[in-house]
Amino acid sequence: MRTRTGLERLCQEPARYPLGKRLGLLANPASVDSRLRHARDLIKEHFPGRITALFSPQHGFYAEKQDNMKESGHFQDPDLNVPVFSLYGRTRVPTPEMMAAIDSLLVDLQDAGTRVYTFIYTMAYCMEAAKQHGVQVIVLDRPNPVGGTILEGNLLNPEFASFVGRFSIPMRHGLTIGELALLFNDHFGIGCDLVVVPMDNWQRRLFFDQTGLPWVMPSPNLPTPASALVYPGQVLWEGTNISEGRGTTRPFEIFGAPFIDPRLVRADLDAEAVAGCILRPVVFEPTSNKWAGQSCRGFQIHPVDPARFRPLTTSLALLQSIRGRYPDQFSWSPPPYEYEYQKLPIDLILGSGDVRRRLEGPEPVGALVRSWQNDLERFKTVSEKYHLYPSKKAAA
Repeated sequence: MRTRTGLERLCQEPARYPLGKRLGLLANPASVDSRLRHARDLIKEHFPGRITALFSPQHGFYAEKQDNMKESGHFQDPDLNVPVFSLYGRTRVPTPEMMAAIDSLLVDLQDAGTRVYTFIYTMAYCMEAAKQHGVQVIVLDRPNPVGGTILEGNLLNPEFASFVGRFSIPMRHGLTIGELALLFNDHFGIGCDLVVVPMDNWQRRLFFDQTGLPWVMPSPNLPTPASALVYPGQVLWEGTNISEGRGTTRPFEIFGAPFIDPRLVRADLDAEAVAGCILRPVVFEPTSNKWAGQSCRGFQIHPVDPARFRPLTTSLALLQSIRGRYPDQFSWSPPPYEYEYQKLPIDLILGSGDVRRRLEGPEPVGALVRSWQNDLERFKTVSEKYHLYPSKKAAA
């Protein structure tokens, strides 16, 4: 049975969710229904004449900006003749002028299920601004593409808070964007006037390709559900000089560098590191970004059993192997990264400087992963209070 998103429920039952007179919409190309109709057009149809402003997250309203810290500007929507305010440009926080244009803000964004994905913090900034200016926030819920039963990673250390991690949640948090909004609003104390329009027919065990919904890239480098599935681990390469596959047709699924011998790296990995996936050796030549125009050797990760696959464990093991085998060629990327100009990008991504130091130790990845299980259990206990959908006991 196909999942029905919050957007579809709002449009099919508009009287059930009273909205303010003037509506804002935070959206991007993935904000579509099951027939690929965009939220802007559906809201215009069901609430005629009421959209007074549009808002865009990182990568822009059309998701045309390819990389981190590639800002988008404001413009006028040619169809609605209303402003489109960029929340990834001169500011990442809605200004009083932006909020003055609306009474209710609809949020319809496809999250990636990963702590470092900036859309959830754009939403959080909007919630904080809404609280300050008396604006209602309505989050139109969407599936967590990597499922809602598996949690991975350490909890973010507040000392490493940034635009890729504002709250103490794990790398793979197991929540939908609507559930995250509830968590941010209550547990982390934002306290805005919040309504979440839930989905129908979504269960926590479902991965995106089991929902019956079409996949539209939420950002330029997540072209497939598989790229989203590997992303909670493969995003680590953004903090290194290893290509994460930007400039190829399979970013994050593919990774590598000119100096890597895949045979040697694969020999370092135990069964836990490759559970649920196949590492297929590849040679690729990025057309842009790291190592552009050079032949890189590495792997494509094929998740063949998503229920067993643990992307963060896999990528940590790969990273530790490559750093250990190629100490003279491997390097951590220097700042800046997502508007942080002092701390190492890898520490911001990991949400901790300690995890990097332990990897460098080197502490076995299995021991590292086991060390944060108690924190995951505590987070699970907290986060379950905000579950909107049926759940079996979450795995960690």
